Amino acid sequence: MMARQLQDEEDRKRRADESEKEKVEFKKLQRQFGLDNSGGYRQQSVQNLERAVARGRLQPMEFHLQKAQIMESIATGVDDGKTRTSGVLEALRRYYNDAAPEVNRVWLCSSLDHFSNAAGDKGWGCGFRNFQMLLSSLLKSNSYINCLQDCRYIPCIPKIQVLIENAWKEGFDPQGASHFRGKLQGTKAWIGASEMYCLLTSLHLKCRILDFHKPSSSAGTHPLLFEWVLNYYSSDACQTTGKVAWSTKPAIYLQHQGHSRTIVGIEERKNKTYCLLIFDPGHPLEILRRLTKHNIDNAAMKPLRKYLTGFKHKQYQIVAVEGALSPEEKAVRLQMTKIFRAERIP
Repeated sequence: MMARQLQDEEDRKRRADESEKEKVEFKKLQRQFGLDNSGGYRQQSVQNLERAVARGRLQPMEFHLQKAQIMESIATGVDDGKTRTSGVLEALRRYYNDAAPEVNRVWLCSSLDHFSNAAGDKGWGCGFRNFQMLLSSLLKSNSYINCLQDCRYIPCIPKIQVLIENAWKEGFDPQGASHFRGKLQGTKAWIGASEMYCLLTSLHLKCRILDFHKPSSSAGTHPLLFEWVLNYYSSDACQTTGKVAWSTKPAIYLQHQGHSRTIVGIEERKNKTYCLLIFDPGHPLEILRRLTKHNIDNAAMKPLRKYLTGFKHKQYQIVAVEGALSPEEKAVRLQMTKIFRAERIP
């Protein structure tokens, strides 16, 4: 009886320790993915301004002015444009035609703007900034402008959170909505490829979500992903100037564990290898604005170029827009997200 009692006490202690460890790990995950009720874009923006005042980097009058601008952007739903850089692709087109002797040919997506992370979304806002990049591309295209009647401007991050919540309310991706408890506003929750797909589809955009779920080479890289991107852009190169082929297709959303970026083109180099051109929301404004100057060189291009050897995450997902949806087609795709499945390659 004493032995059984001691064993029962030991089992209770073990279960209590395991339960406490699970709670700690769960809180870590909540904090990592922005679901710990620590506030969202608005709170983080104001906290950063307050820290700047406390450290003497910002005058009180400037604090109140910038805070008012943040509140106005959130109230109107329109991005303030402070992290926006225009004209980068046009500068790249000049660079490839005037220099880049190591490049045989390059395919670029349709025109778009770059959006960097701001203080209010640093550490969690990459998915939202990539949506802004993609939307800026779509809004400049005659093929898509008519189906974007409800989104004719670049929304701020809190507004994008509302748009995703609205897509969930329509019935898109109930499993994903449940994961976030149906709420993104006021949180720092990361979004991924499935949220991007549902948001774009809810805006009447026809898109595909592809899952490169394992490496397609013995070196642990993803050559099939590069091949897919090349086919995507080269199949619709409507303008060619020198070595530059300018596509009418918009940029591609790229997701991997912990981060997302935007694919804006692909190079074919003289040695017959390929290199993706990528806009990263984590790139500071200075890097992108330097590229809009006329004196681009290899050093300035380095942050944008991503070679096959750099693609060694186990899994990548991409979301690509391929047209507009009729109301009937949108309804069909809504039903398809009830059990969400991406196209798996290979």
